[in-house]
Amino acid sequence: MKILVDMNLSPLWAGFLTENGIEAVHWSFIGSPNALDSEIMIYAKANDFTILTNDLDFGYILAITQGKKPSVIQMRTGALRHDRIGAVVLSAIKRLAADIDKGALVTIDQRKTRVTLLPL
Repeated sequence: MKILVDMNLSPLWAGFLTENGIEAVHWSFIGSPNALDSEIMIYAKANDFTILTNDLDFGYILAITQGKKPSVIQMRTGALRHDRIGAVVLSAIKRLAADIDKGALVTIDQRKTRVTLLPL
């Protein structure tokens, strides 16, 4: 699995994920910081990335396009730093890897993790 970390999250997330055995890159190393979410989605789909974000727009795009890929992991927590919620995110990624590989929208908050298979 490869993770594309959205601009709304720190680039430190990519390093954290890589250190924990998950290939990851921050969008700022690939494309324009002003890129539209749709451009990030196209890139992620074409290059077999899963998007890690705090942005609800990616789920919205999946819903209106009935997209089957890319998978999106959205964090809906007040704490977005990898040192605060990283263990929860890692656990969810590892536990839901098969669903993420098939195509899924994963929502992580402080209390629970929800997974919805694509298309929405």
